[in-house]
Amino acid sequence: MTTPEPELANQSPPYEDVSLFESDRPLQDAVASNAGGADREALAAFGRRWGAADMFERGRQANANPPRLETLDNRAFRIDTVEFHPAYHDLMAESVAEGLGSSTWTLEATPAPAPAQVTRATRFYMAAQVETGHLCPLTMTRAAVAALAADPKLAATVVPKIITRRYDQRFIPWWEKEGVTLGMGMTERQGGTDVRTNTTTAVPAGEGYLVTGHKWFMSAPMCDFFLVLAQATGGLSCFLMPRFRPDGSVNALHFQRLKDKLGNRSNASSEVEFADAFAWRVGEEGRGVRTIIAMVQLTRLDCAIASAGLMRMALAQALHHARHRIVFQKRLVDQPMMAGVLADMALEAEAAIALVMRLCRSFDLAAGDPGEAARARLLTPAIKFWVCKRAPAFVYEAMECFGGNGYVEESLLPRLYREAPVNAIWEGSGNVMALDVLRAATPEVVQTVLDALANDAEGLPGVRETRVQIGEVLAAGEARARLAAERLALLAAAAALRVSASAAVAELFARTRLVAAHGAMLGTSDINAAERAELLARALPM
Repeated sequence: MTTPEPELANQSPPYEDVSLFESDRPLQDAVASNAGGADREALAAFGRRWGAADMFERGRQANANPPRLETLDNRAFRIDTVEFHPAYHDLMAESVAEGLGSSTWTLEATPAPAPAQVTRATRFYMAAQVETGHLCPLTMTRAAVAALAADPKLAATVVPKIITRRYDQRFIPWWEKEGVTLGMGMTERQGGTDVRTNTTTAVPAGEGYLVTGHKWFMSAPMCDFFLVLAQATGGLSCFLMPRFRPDGSVNALHFQRLKDKLGNRSNASSEVEFADAFAWRVGEEGRGVRTIIAMVQLTRLDCAIASAGLMRMALAQALHHARHRIVFQKRLVDQPMMAGVLADMALEAEAAIALVMRLCRSFDLAAGDPGEAARARLLTPAIKFWVCKRAPAFVYEAMECFGGNGYVEESLLPRLYREAPVNAIWEGSGNVMALDVLRAATPEVVQTVLDALANDAEGLPGVRETRVQIGEVLAAGEARARLAAERLALLAAAAALRVSASAAVAELFARTRLVAAHGAMLGTSDINAAERAELLARALPM
């Protein structure tokens, strides 16, 4: 006879079967204030679906069973395929069907009308809370359309297969598939960010080019196409490389290994050799960097959205736990010090979602509004810098709210913690983002953007002083570029909160981030009991 297990006492129930939209007041307010309110019912349905227990389980399975590389078949012929757990394919199918790789584009590879960026970002943000690895190929697929637009013929061929919103995992020629995904191969051994040092070469051959070389990182190797950079006669150029040649044979992409990464385990990242691999040129020879610039801005935007999503899930997990856990005869959330930590986290998480949603609004409007275009150009690297670099420390603080329970793999927190650093590194590390802020900071752009931010943040403490400081640190150049990026992001966050949040929340953020010397640790801000109560009620309703 087995002894019955004792009832588990003083343990918080699983955080699942929740609505990731309806339980998130800051998200709802940010969506509404950025013209996404008409899509509310569909977003709520998405939030209920992705907050279901089976979706969290798929995220767990996809990471517990990482992809495997198969270079040869049973006859020793090269196949260079990657095998994923079925849970990964399920997540991909759900996200593709919801338009995470396509909904910001029309069939003609032109931007979809507003608020396409805002509503797509809302779905992306919620999906990132459950499983972020599978979002990598979807980020690249949607961003790649911006590069393909440089070649209308190629765009007319490929984009219709993206717009179908059908996920087709079969390893067959792209023209036989119901839908396709796109990856990227830019980074080489001798340098990542410095792409002009790439040594991969491309020579004309028939209707395309033959590409030879090595890529140190190429994400999502089971995609149907890849945008790659290679040196052509006219200089560094952009190419679209399919997995299958036009004659139906497998293209010469020879995967050397899959990267053993800290996090992002469900997603395959590879090291690859091109052995006269067939590709089409995208854009002019020698204009490869210019061709991919618009694409890079979109991938950086997704980095910030995903990091905000990781912060949100970490906060929700910690606050849910604190409301159930009893310590010293009181709920953990009722302990003043813990309430202070959670409130500071809630304030920062609310700022992150307000900030990225307002940035998405700029992307929605940029084509017809020079002021919004300037805002998107200057603030994208600043916002990626701040949100993505805050996420790892934020997720760690949430882990500590659980104590030892948060450190074991049965908890979601270790996976969130491993995921958190990647977005700060991918598509440009912190220093690269700060330098990009300097590149974008022409006097006209700075004046336009700071005027707009000051107008949105009117009446909040510290706005005038922060604006002056930003001008001073921008003038100091590279040595203070990181401070310029941070202060820009904080001012933009205060401005976004002034529009989307309550007046009290916006004032509190400005007071603790623009005026006061904010402590290095979360939980060090001067937030009173009434302010704590409002922040936590907004963050997660009881």
